[in-house]
Amino acid sequence: MSMKIQNIEIEIVKKKIKNLHLSVLPPSGTVRISAPLSVSDENIRLFAASKISWIRAQQNKFATQLRHSEREYVSGETIYIWGKQYFMQVEYSYKSNNFLLDGEKVILTVRKESTAKQRRNYVNEVLRQYMKDEINQLLPVLEQKTGLKCKRWLVKYMKTRWGTYSDVTGTISLNLQLVHKPIECLEYIIVHELGHTIYRSHGKDFIAYVDTYLPYWREIKNKLNTLTLDYIEE
Repeated sequence: MSMKIQNIEIEIVKKKIKNLHLSVLPPSGTVRISAPLSVSDENIRLFAASKISWIRAQQNKFATQLRHSEREYVSGETIYIWGKQYFMQVEYSYKSNNFLLDGEKVILTVRKESTAKQRRNYVNEVLRQYMKDEINQLLPVLEQKTGLKCKRWLVKYMKTRWGTYSDVTGTISLNLQLVHKPIECLEYIIVHELGHTIYRSHGKDFIAYVDTYLPYWREIKNKLNTLTLDYIEE
């Protein structure tokens, strides 16, 4: 369900919570209101209308945040992996694609006639495996630390969320673009989404939980939402 107020599209999610909760989500400023099942659409509309100035300010912050330009996957471009900048060196081979970290360089080996889209798809699959390897190490540690577990997890390309949790399937989904950010950003999102296995909203109990297991999460969240964003694929 969605509604439009002053040309702002707002996604409405009704669920078993006590209070209305408004979010303007990175990286593109998507607006979402989580509402109790008993709250009428008109009351949601009034609530949203009262927050329009704040919504516009948050959207403007995301709109003016620096974003990397679209890559062509040619020599001289840069790519960030776990917060470190690498310079791309493209080499050609008809045997197989390859992706190698060498000091401050990424050596990308591809077929000479491959398109930018084909190179991007290959690089994304390599980075997806980087993320999976890191999650396989990090998640068990954080599950043991917090005492919370998910049934399964996925790495997905998402335009509006760094992570999500489905209480229907017990699945945590993590945005592939986190591979470009420092490791502590991935840690923060995992702790955050594990919290949603028991807390549906971002209320005081949820905040207390995150404070307990990641006391410096506010600094990490600020870093995550102010670092240069990657190009958004269509």
